[in-house]
Amino acid sequence: MAQHVTADALKQLFHEARTHNKWQPREVPDALLRAVFETMRWGPTSANCQPARIVFVKTPAGKARLKPFLSANNTDKTMAAPVTAIVGHDLRFYEHLARMFPHNLTARSWFEGKPDHIATTALRNGSLQGAYLMLAARAHGLDCGPMSGFDNAGVDKEFFPGGTVMSNFICNLGYGDPAGVHARGPRFAFDEIAAIV
Repeated sequence: MAQHVTADALKQLFHEARTHNKWQPREVPDALLRAVFETMRWGPTSANCQPARIVFVKTPAGKARLKPFLSANNTDKTMAAPVTAIVGHDLRFYEHLARMFPHNLTARSWFEGKPDHIATTALRNGSLQGAYLMLAARAHGLDCGPMSGFDNAGVDKEFFPGGTVMSNFICNLGYGDPAGVHARGPRFAFDEIAAIV
C-alpha cells in the first residue's frame, strides 16, 4: 500500500516549487540527468506506450543549435539555463508495444493505420511523461522552467530529423535564481473546477 510522502516532499514537488526564469551558474551533471530519467520513466502511460522522446541540450554547440528556434522572450533565459530538455513524442511508439506491452500482443493493431488515434495517444502520454520529468527533476533537487514559445517545426527538423518525433514543449533545468521568480499566480479553488459525484 502506498504511504503518504512527507510534508517537506510535497512542498518541494508542488507547494513551494516555482517556474524559474533565471539560473545560477551551476552545472547539472550528466549523471543527475540520468537519475532524473530513471525516476520519470516509471510513471504510467496507457498500454505502457511510453511515447516521450527527450533531448537534454546542455553543451554550447547544442545551445547554438536550439537558439534560432526560440521566441525572443525565451532566448536569454534558455541560453542561461544549464540544461534545456526538449520533450517530444514519437508517432511510431506503437512499433514497440510487443516489447512494452507483452501481455497483449494485439496492441499494435489498436494504432496501426489510425493516424488520428496515434497522434492523440502520443501527445497525451508524451505530455504525461513530460510532467513526470518535471516532478522527477524537482525530486532530485533541480528547478524547472517549462515553456512553449519556440518554432516546433524548426526544432523537430534540427533535433528529431527522422520525421516521426514531434516536439511538445521545452523545459529549462538547473538551480534557479530566486531573483527571477514572479509573484505566485492564483489557483482555482476545488469547488470552481472540480466535483465529487
